[in-house]
Amino acid sequence: MPAPTARVPGPIHPFTGHDVPWLLEARAANRSDHTFLIFAPFDKPAERWTYARFAAAAERVAAGLRARGVTQGDFVLLHMDNCPEFLLTWHACARLGATVVTTNTRSAEDELNYFADHCGARVAITQPKYEALIRAAAPQMKWVAVTELDTGAEPETPRSTAAIPFETLTSSEAPRVELRTPEPLSFNSVQYTSGTTSRPKGVVWTHANALWGARTNAVNCDIAPDDIGHTCLPLYHTNALCYSHLATLWAGATLVIQPRFSASRYWPCLVEHKATWGVQIPFMLKALMPLPVPKDHSLTRWCLGSLNPPVLVQTFGLPIGGWFGMTETIGLPLLTMNGLPGRTGTMGVVTPGYEIEVRREDGTHVAFGESGLMWIRGVQGLSLFHEYLNNPEATAKAFDENGWFLTGDRVTPFEDGHIRFDGRERDMLRIGAENVAESEIERVVMTAGGIIECAVVGKPHPMLDEVAVAYVLTLGPQPDIVERVLAVCKQKLADFKVPREVFVIEEFPRVTLGKIDKKELRRRLAAEENA
Repeated sequence: MPAPTARVPGPIHPFTGHDVPWLLEARAANRSDHTFLIFAPFDKPAERWTYARFAAAAERVAAGLRARGVTQGDFVLLHMDNCPEFLLTWHACARLGATVVTTNTRSAEDELNYFADHCGARVAITQPKYEALIRAAAPQMKWVAVTELDTGAEPETPRSTAAIPFETLTSSEAPRVELRTPEPLSFNSVQYTSGTTSRPKGVVWTHANALWGARTNAVNCDIAPDDIGHTCLPLYHTNALCYSHLATLWAGATLVIQPRFSASRYWPCLVEHKATWGVQIPFMLKALMPLPVPKDHSLTRWCLGSLNPPVLVQTFGLPIGGWFGMTETIGLPLLTMNGLPGRTGTMGVVTPGYEIEVRREDGTHVAFGESGLMWIRGVQGLSLFHEYLNNPEATAKAFDENGWFLTGDRVTPFEDGHIRFDGRERDMLRIGAENVAESEIERVVMTAGGIIECAVVGKPHPMLDEVAVAYVLTLGPQPDIVERVLAVCKQKLADFKVPREVFVIEEFPRVTLGKIDKKELRRRLAAEENA
C-alpha cells in the first residue's frame, strides 16, 4: 500500500495498458535478430542472445515455472550472480505475474532466512555454489531450481540430486504462457535494501516502475539502438538491473554482461565487444587507474556519480556523466545533460518526472551553496517505489505530510541547478558499491553476548570508500569478546558487512539525551589514522 500522503498514479499515466512482457514482446518483434545480451564469462567464449531468442527462452521458463505450480501473485526468490538465467527468470516471472525477489549473493544464512521468510517465497532459483545455503536458510521452499554452471563456469560442487535442473525450465514443453491483460500497477519485483533500520526493507516495484526506469534511463542517458553497453555490477541491484538492462531493452540496444568486476578482464572484454558506454563506481575506477587504457576501445562515455572529475578524465580520456538514483527512485532523479556544459563534480540537474527540495534540519529550504537534506517527490508506483513490502509503517514514515520522500543524503544545490553529493546524513555506511545500515551490524554484534552497548561507524578505506568498525561496552571483563563479535558477524552477515576491527571501550562519548556520539568516534578513528 502506498504512503497515505504520497502521490499515486491516476487511471491515465505513461504506461496505462502496458507491462514488462509487452516491452520484451515488442522488442522481439521489431528487433528480433539484433543482439540483446552478450554474456561474457571469464573462462569460456561469450554467448549472444538476440531479442527473439531471449524472449522465446523467457517464455519457456515461464511455462516451466507455471507447470511446477508458480502462479500470478506468487513470490519467487532469485539468488544468483550475473548470468543469462538471472534475466530469463526475471522476465519469466514478469510474464506469469509472479513477483521476483532478487537477493544479494553475499548474504549470510541469517540474512537469507529473513528475506525468504519476510517475502513468503516458496520457490527459489539459484546456482550450484548457493544451493546448500538456500536449503539451510529457507527449508520452507517447496522446490529449488539450480543452474548447471556457476555464472558460466564449471561448479566446484555440482548441484544436488534434489535440485530441479534449470534446463528443464528452459526446455519446457508445457503450454505457452499467453500475455496477460497488462496490470501496470501490479507487483513486478522486490529488492531488499539497507535503510536506517536493523533489517533491510523490501522495496516493491510495479510493472509501471520497471517501465519508468527503462524509458527514462534510456532517454536520459542517450542510449541509441546501435549502442553497446557494458556492466559487471550485480543484476540484483538497481544499477545493473535498471540503468543498464532495462534501459537497453527500451532502446533496443545491446548489453554486455560480465559475471562480476575483474580489473584484468575489464578492458579486454570492452575492446572485444566494442562497448560504447558503461557504468562505473569508485571502487572499479580505483582498481583500473594503474592499468593502461587500450587505444582501440570504442567507449564514448562513462556514467558515474560525479561529472567529469579532472583526475579521471585525465587518466582515462573519457567524458564522465554524473547521476543520482536509488532503489526507491527507480530511475535517475539527477543527471548531467550529455554534451552540454555542467558543473564539475556534481551529480547533475533534476530530470523530468521528479521534484527535488534541499532542506535544513528545521524543514526550511537551504540557500544555494548550502548543504542540506535531499527530499524527492514523484508518483508512488510509477517514478517512486510502490511500497516497502509488508511494512506499511515504514512506507508511511518515509514520506512527509506533502508526499516528499527523504533520501537520507546531504547535498548542496547551486544557482545553475546542479546538485553536489556531500554524503549520507546518518547511520549509513558506503562499502564499495553497497549501502549498509550501521544498525544492521549493531544488531548482530549485540548477539555475541556480554555486551551492554555497541556502536558501528565507518573507517575510510583506500579501495572501498569505508569499512565497518565496531566499538563495544562490555558487562565486566570479556577477554574473548573481539573473537566472539567477529565470529557471530561472520556467521550472520555478508562478508562486506563484517567489522574490520572491534574496539572495547570503557565509556562512550555522549551527546544530548545520552545518545552515543558517533561523530566523536569517527573523529578518533581519523586521528588514529593520521597519527
